[in-house]
Amino acid sequence: MKLLSAPLQGFTEAPWRHFHASLLAPSDGLPDAYSAPFARVEKGVVRRRDIADIASPLCANHTVVPQVIARDGAEFSTLVTAIAATGHTHIDLNMGCPFPPQVARGRGAGLLRRPDGLEQISDAMTGFATRGITFSVKMRLGVDLPSEWRGAIDLINAMPLTNVTVHPRVAAQQYSGAIHAGHLAELAGALVHPWIFNADILTPADLDRVAAAYPSAAGAMIGRGLLARPSLIAEWRSGCEWSRADRLELIMQLHSGIFAHCSSTLCGPSQILSKVKPFWQYLEAEIGRKSAKAIRKAGSMAAYAAAVEAIGRAGG
Repeated sequence: MKLLSAPLQGFTEAPWRHFHASLLAPSDGLPDAYSAPFARVEKGVVRRRDIADIASPLCANHTVVPQVIARDGAEFSTLVTAIAATGHTHIDLNMGCPFPPQVARGRGAGLLRRPDGLEQISDAMTGFATRGITFSVKMRLGVDLPSEWRGAIDLINAMPLTNVTVHPRVAAQQYSGAIHAGHLAELAGALVHPWIFNADILTPADLDRVAAAYPSAAGAMIGRGLLARPSLIAEWRSGCEWSRADRLELIMQLHSGIFAHCSSTLCGPSQILSKVKPFWQYLEAEIGRKSAKAIRKAGSMAAYAAAVEAIGRAGG
């Protein structure tokens, strides 16, 4: 089963991807590919930091898939042209972002309600495909209703895609609530492209559940579960769950690499803390509530260092 790392804004950027890849064996512990947070157009141009992320030297040790978010063919073409100039030949289209301002503007999951924009993007994809660029899509079932995908399925099937990743919720649910299993099954049956499951994968047992429940899926995409348990793929592929001590050791090594990188590239304690403190956001179950609270409250580099060192001393 193909295993992919999902894109999460502010988290799965080049430093996290690089140091995660550097600590795990390529043959069994890494995703088949890491998806970068979406690139977008602002004031008519592609954000420079989005291009810098996928063109970073830190990308050399892993396979990264750039992702774009666009509302029409013009935005999509601007983004693809800029990304292709960095040498990337596979790009993912975000049709799943549930962030209300993006959805309201017809981007992310909002594209499901904009057949005109989706048709423009489909036409642009076909043109870029003649230049050797391949595409995939990450989508939701709808914005408010899990049946909204039906209005877009013909356009999605007409796109030149390698796969479609499906998060079986609607945008209004964000990342919680029951998945719509019936609509997922219907969508999977209607797709002509291979499809990948994406939702609620937090443990190796969850991957077993997905493999058993969705035998037609070509793979699974893991987001918050991989941030909360960086060893998740290695554990599942080896068939052996790691001890909490071993999981914590990997977390501390991963943090050490990211912290050193941020300390050498950012300016001053405020910038460094704003970048590294979110690293722990999904790790409370591993490090403990007391440690997580101490990290959140840390207002200085000294307080932050003490909170992190306490994790190592206490073993979480």
